[in-house]
Amino acid sequence: MGNRCARTPCCRKLWSCICCSSNKDEAQARSQHGPKGKVHPVTKIEKWEEKITEANNNGMILVVYFSAPWCVPCKKIEPVFKKLASRYPSMIFVTIDVEELAEFSDEWNVEATPTIVFLKDGRQMDKLVGAETSELQKKTAAAADLLLKKP
Repeated sequence: MGNRCARTPCCRKLWSCICCSSNKDEAQARSQHGPKGKVHPVTKIEKWEEKITEANNNGMILVVYFSAPWCVPCKKIEPVFKKLASRYPSMIFVTIDVEELAEFSDEWNVEATPTIVFLKDGRQMDKLVGAETSELQKKTAAAADLLLKKP
């Protein structure tokens, strides 16, 4: 079980929000607005299977953003995630609400939100836990570079 958050009641479930370790102002986190990208919400396992099959069949990387609506750091990183989805159309970006698909989130060992997982051929190639936007940008760029280097 995650630690109880000192700032918000976000740690109600198995997952914990990273907001206790975030030094950013909540208002700043909420006020960031990015362009809407090609982000696909996954609310059912069938949609997940469709997206992972699409990525695997086309040699694409699937970027999976596990979040929760009550998670303040998720609100901080979400606009960056959307912007990256627009910047890297050769990758598939999806969002999963950890409460909507709780068992599925458990299968992927999501213990805190936000968690972003990078998959290639159905296997995890990288993972980011927390709302470090610069790390998300670096990891996404590295994944895109990997696609460019494939034979």
